[in-house]
Amino acid sequence: ARLEYLRDQFQIRENDFLTFDAMRHAAQCVGRVIRGKTDYGLMIFADKRFARADKRGKLPRWIQEHITDGNLNLTVDEAVQISKHFLRHMAQPFRQEDQLGLSLLSLDQLESEEILQKIQQISHQV
Repeated sequence: ARLEYLRDQFQIRENDFLTFDAMRHAAQCVGRVIRGKTDYGLMIFADKRFARADKRGKLPRWIQEHITDGNLNLTVDEAVQISKHFLRHMAQPFRQEDQLGLSLLSLDQLESEEILQKIQQISHQV
C-alpha cells in the first residue's frame, strides 16, 4: 500500500523505494549496537550490494565514513583478521583522559567564554 501510494503520488520507482527501505533497516540495525560513547560493535555488511557506491550512498553519513574501500569485497578470512584486530584494539581500557578535548571538555575549555555562551544558548532552547 505504501509503495503504491509513493508511486502514484510522487512517481517513486519500486526499486528505489525498496533500496531505500533496505538501507534504512540496515542503518537501524547498526544503530542498535552503539548506544553510548563507550560502546563499540562489529557490523558486517556481507551482501555484495553494499560494495556499490549507489547503495552505500543511501546509508547515513556516520556509517558511510567507516566503510572504506579497503574493507569492501573481503574474503571470510580477511574479514576475520580485520575483526580480530578491531576487537583487540577496542577492548583496551577506556581512559577518560584520552577523551579530553574530543568528547569531554577540559576544565579550561569548560570555563572558556565561548563554551559558556554555547551552553547558555542550548539551555535557553530547551
